[in-house]
Parts: sequence; structure tokens; C-alpha cells
Amino acid sequence: MQIKLLTAFLFIISLSAQATVKIEHWQTSQGVPVYYVNNPALPMVDISVIFDAGSARDGEDYGLAAFTSGLLDSGAGEWNADQIAQRFESVGARLGVSANIDSASLSLRTLTEPKLFDTALATMEVILTKPSFASADFDRRQQQVLAGLKHREESPGAIAKLAFNKALFGEHPYAYPNSGYITSVSKFKPSDSRQFYKTYYVTTNAIIVIVGALDKQQAADTAEKLMTHLPNGQKPKPLVDVMLPKKATTQYINFPSTQTHVLVGFPGMDRHDKDYIALYVGNHILGGSGLVSKLFKEVREKRGLAYSAYSYFSPMVKKGAFTIGLQTKNSQSQQALQVLNTTLGEFIDKGITEEELIAAKKNITGGFVLRFDNNRKLMNYLSMIGFHHLPLDYLETFPQRVEAISVAEIKEVFKRRIRPELLQTVTVGGGIEKAKK
Repeated sequence: MQIKLLTAFLFIISLSAQATVKIEHWQTSQGVPVYYVNNPALPMVDISVIFDAGSARDGEDYGLAAFTSGLLDSGAGEWNADQIAQRFESVGARLGVSANIDSASLSLRTLTEPKLFDTALATMEVILTKPSFASADFDRRQQQVLAGLKHREESPGAIAKLAFNKALFGEHPYAYPNSGYITSVSKFKPSDSRQFYKTYYVTTNAIIVIVGALDKQQAADTAEKLMTHLPNGQKPKPLVDVMLPKKATTQYINFPSTQTHVLVGFPGMDRHDKDYIALYVGNHILGGSGLVSKLFKEVREKRGLAYSAYSYFSPMVKKGAFTIGLQTKNSQSQQALQVLNTTLGEFIDKGITEEELIAAKKNITGGFVLRFDNNRKLMNYLSMIGFHHLPLDYLETFPQRVEAISVAEIKEVFKRRIRPELLQTVTVGGGIEKAKK
């Protein structure tokens, strides 16, 4: 146990010392971008293949991207799901499949001892290039997803999120849930997943991220092996831009719960937004810093209206949501919503103090290195950098960019960008509706 703890400690120290992570970048012979960081502290590696194949590519088949992603490790080549699981288990490796709004990915964590690594990588390669989409696996997956969607109908938080996204994004692909709807998923056929896979799981639509104890040549060979049997295909058309709402709206959705869920916001920013840092730091003070944020103090500490109150930006390929939220007793929902809006308005009008900015900068930059103090976290950052085509020095320059932000800049940006007259408000519960009657 002491040896394991020491090894883990040395691993964290080795990465923490890398305040400037050396990210290397090249392309495979098929033209697939590779993002690589060598970290020999432990004999393991994390590998991820990311595709522009998230739910924004569903079209009218809402939920198809996530459904297809979830099927990949259910059967591939000559193996069924149990055989695939056994192959990974026998070498101590783990495979993950996931899909969000913008992207879908397959990720592998494995030891680098050659016999173990070779088995794990070969298994991942077959899953990536030869998924079977067998009827039995498809039917089982469909029933599982439909059961989850039925359960979603019983969650006021999920209902609020669905209505909120629809209010923000209208008919844009971002308006629709990653998991789809009962009406859409129940119509899926195996041919739908096969066609989605054939269209989007291609080399021209992929990037590869490798972090761990492989040298550069081993990493290059790994990337080549994963892409060799994938077709080139075509890169999908760019998504249409997200448009701002024309006016503010408020939806009161009745639900038999003792708590009311409140969401307020509108489309905020994308990953390349020129105001990203100022909005990020400002929001840290407004509602992104937990117990010390303005929203928490006004809603929870001063008035006891909710267990928590928060705000955050979700930057994506196109403008993602700026969200302010809380959950409160039905009887307090009107007051809580009023305090939320008042706090936001005062933040926009008055700005922040120098003391608040200093504290925010210290909190953000002081813990920044801990955000990528292991392979998995670092892989997630590299995936973001690669997928969104961000500079390779993003991690190195981020603290410097935060330190350069001023009080005046945050006030100017929030006045210009956060527009109360366009806010979309969704509440789910009994509080406000009952009060109106």
C-alpha cells in the first residue's frame, strides 16, 4: 500500500511540475490530427479517438448519435459484448464510449507492457472499425434507452433542462436532447446506426489524443494502427450559427414536486469567443465559485432560499448556454427568482471590486495545474484543444490570460454581452404557478 501511495504521489508531483505541458502534434498518413503528451511516470497510457459525431449531427433522428455510440462495444468483429469485456479485463484495460452534443469518442486506458498493450489496442481497433450492430444488441440497447427516457419524464430537473434548451436554441440542433425522445428512439432500426456510423466515423472527421508512457514513435504507430482500416469519408458541413432569442420569455411548467427548479439564461459563447476569459473570470465571481459566489451569498446565505445557486457558461462549437440556476421550495420560488434576477442585474450594472477580482484570480490560477494532474484529466484537455482547434500553448497561457483581466474589462464585457431583455426563464414545479392563480 505504501508503495502504491508513493507511486501515485510521485505521479501527481511529476505532472504538477509540468505547469507547461509539452503538447506535440502531427498527422497520420491518413491526415488525422494527433495530439500527444509523453508522461512516463506510470506504465500506462490513455488513448482517445474523437469524432464530430455528437447529437448536433442527429438531424431529425433525435438521439441517434448517442444511441450509436452506446452500441459500439456491444459487439465487434467476431466478438460479442461479453467477449469484448473479457478481453479488456484479462489485460487490466478499460474502454469507454461516449457522445455529447458536439462529439463522440472511444477512449482506452491500458498498461503499456507490450503483451497487455497489444491486446487492448487490437481490441479497441476492432471495435472502432468493425462494430456489428447486431439485431439482438440493438433491441436490448433500444429497450434500455427507452426505459431511461420514460424515467426522465419523472424528473423535474430533466424536464426543466429540456424546456430550457428548447427556449434558448429554437430549431438549432443544440435545442434537442442528446438522448433523444421516446418517439424518435422507438423508431430506430439497426440500419440507422449503421448509416450514422458509416457517415461520421471516418478519418476525415477524427482526431486522436494520446497521453502516457508511450514514446513518440510508439504513439505514432498506435495512431496509424487505429486509423488504417477506417475509410476516409467526408467531413460534415459546419453547423449553422446559434441565433440570440428575439425577446425574453418565461415558462411555468406544473409538476407535482415539493421543489421548483429554476433555470435562466440565453446563448452565451463558443470556444473561440474573444471575450471568453473575461466572461469566465466574471462568472466565477457571479456564480461559478460555489460558496463564495455572489449568487450563493444572496440566495443561500442571506435569505436561505435554496441549497445552492450557480451560473456557468457552456462553450461549444457554436454558442452554448449561459445558465443560471437554483432549486427551491415551491412557496419560495417567486422570491428566489426575483433575487436571482436582481443579483444578475446589479452585477451587470455595478461590476466587481478589485478585491473580488484578486480572490477570483488566485482561486482560478492557484488550482489550475490540478485540473490536469493525471492522464485522464490531461487527455480531456487535449481532446478539447484538438477538437476545437485551440492553440497548443492553451494550458501554458491560460493563467497568464486570467491574470491580465481587469475590473473594467469584466464590467464592460458583462454589460455588452449579458442582456437581461433576452433572458429565457423556465421553472418546473408548483410554486410560481400556484402563486399566480
